[in-house]
Amino acid sequence: MDYTHLGRTGLVVSRIVLGTMNFGPRTSEPDAHDIMDAAQASGINFFDTANGYGGPDHHGHTEEIIGNWFAKGGSRREKTVLATKLYGDMGETWPNSGKLSALNIRNSIDASLRRLQTDHVELIQFHHVDRETPWDEIWQAVEIAVQQGKVIYAGSSNFAGWHIAQAQEAAKSRHFLGLVSEQSLYNLIVRDIEREVIPAAQQYGLGIIPWSPLQGGLLGGVIKGHSDTARRNEGRSAESIEAHRPQLEAYEALADELGATPAQLGLAWLLHQPAVTGPITGPRTADQLDGILGALDVKLDAQVLARLDELFPGHKTAPEDYAW
Repeated sequence: MDYTHLGRTGLVVSRIVLGTMNFGPRTSEPDAHDIMDAAQASGINFFDTANGYGGPDHHGHTEEIIGNWFAKGGSRREKTVLATKLYGDMGETWPNSGKLSALNIRNSIDASLRRLQTDHVELIQFHHVDRETPWDEIWQAVEIAVQQGKVIYAGSSNFAGWHIAQAQEAAKSRHFLGLVSEQSLYNLIVRDIEREVIPAAQQYGLGIIPWSPLQGGLLGGVIKGHSDTARRNEGRSAESIEAHRPQLEAYEALADELGATPAQLGLAWLLHQPAVTGPITGPRTADQLDGILGALDVKLDAQVLARLDELFPGHKTAPEDYAW
């Protein structure tokens, strides 16, 4: 396993992040436990979840599955850098049951800790920006959680570059560490964060944690059948495949040329991008994890990176992306 620091912190995390969104809705609890055991055995120490994961009728179930795994002991909790998220209303329709008010931050953290059967999380992430709550209130609530030992670091998810700047300047005025990571949609097909989010992350010392690194499986080998094509080749997924078919055919041919699977190539590309800590991968079985880990062995030289840029053009930083 390869490791790096999370943003500008001293925290050391694996360059492959175990995503747990499938735990519950698609992956049974016993299988989820097997995946987490296999992940730790491979050296993965960075696990990502959210309080809303578990399905529309069972928000929080994924955290419960992880908590039951921790309860097995064997240093499972001690070896895990645990990241969860808050923002959504958890299926309730009662005031203050969502977003980033100080009250909801406090209640959500406490509820997550109960489900996770732990006394702290290493990283609490804001799942969405809250345009109605001032940053002084947000940071005061997080500062209290840090002082109580319930949280160590804070991160964002789905923020714009200016949201990151706003958060960091408010934290700076309070002499607080502020955000240390940003979890964004990022892959070869969707590269919008290159305009402003990645530059902001680099400026303020945030680690980028890409979600959907294979764009819902499109970069996982849908043309030649490497991925779960039966599930994906329907409706909008089928339309996406046809819209990108020439690119995907050339991309999968390049993967074959490099002796890698398409999924490994897509993950390896992210590992070569600036500010990226590690992509979030969501294996549904322990066997799928083995293929994911192979991405660490795929080294891409400048020529290959240029070929990928030709297939899937990216963005310059703003304003050069759209102006002189």
